Formats: sequence, C-alpha cells, structure tokens
Amino acid sequence: MEIYLSLGSNLGDRRHNLEEALYRLDLALGRHYDAVSDFIYTEPWGFESSDWFLNAAVRYCLDVPRGTDVKYFAHNVLRKCKLIEVQMGRTGGPEYDSGGNRVYHSRIIDIDILLLDDVHINDDDLKIPHPLMFERDFVMIPLRQILNV
Repeated sequence: MEIYLSLGSNLGDRRHNLEEALYRLDLALGRHYDAVSDFIYTEPWGFESSDWFLNAAVRYCLDVPRGTDVKYFAHNVLRKCKLIEVQMGRTGGPEYDSGGNRVYHSRIIDIDILLLDDVHINDDDLKIPHPLMFERDFVMIPLRQILNV
C-alpha cells in the first residue's frame, strides 16, 4: 500500500529536522522510504512568520497485515507521525479560533498524511485524501515530483 506524507519545518535547522523526521519515519514504519522529493523553501501558509518553511513529500510502500482494517492501519500510521512530532519537540495540538477556523503556528516538524492508495477516510482526526492539499503549493509541488517515480 502506497502512503504519501508531507513534511514541513520552519524552526531551527530545518534541513536537519526533515532528515531526522525521515529517519524516524523509517524506524517507525519498519522500512526505508520508496521516494522523497526535493526539499523546497516556501512561505508560511495560513499565518504570518518571517521564518520560511522547508517542505518535502515522501512515499512509503507498506504492507498491510492480512485481515487488518485499512482505516485502523491509517490511524496507526497517524499515531506514529504524531509521536515523531512530539519526540522532535513539537508542542500543542491543533488550535482553532472562535469561528472554528484552524490557527497555524511555527513548528519544528509537521507530518501530514496526504494519500493512502485510493482509500478515503473522513474522521474528525484523519481525512484522506488530505482536504487542503490541492490549495497548498508547498504540498503539491513536492508531491508531484514523487507521484510517478
């Protein structure tokens, strides 16, 4: 099963943060990634900051154990991604303003699940395909590099 993730960092040594996240993902997912995009610099999206992001996309080809529910599998990958974020120093969870709009902040690492084969999930904490990916060049530019590699 192919899973595509988006990585981003705008605090500290951004290149090191992405490389560290890839290393930790390899360990957590039990294999080396199949493809990784170039690392690209992008302006912050959804908030103001003078610290630009370094972004990338990565693809893993994972085996789903026989009999495993794909939705359960996706949530398990999400838990691993969020644990890596915390281990690398990310603090706080999603924040929303009084109108229910997401509030974004600078972060040492952000890992989002973009696609999981042709799976569609619409849970409160996980939506696949990622609902905002087509609005975000920082996601789509690196993702397009690896979609057919």
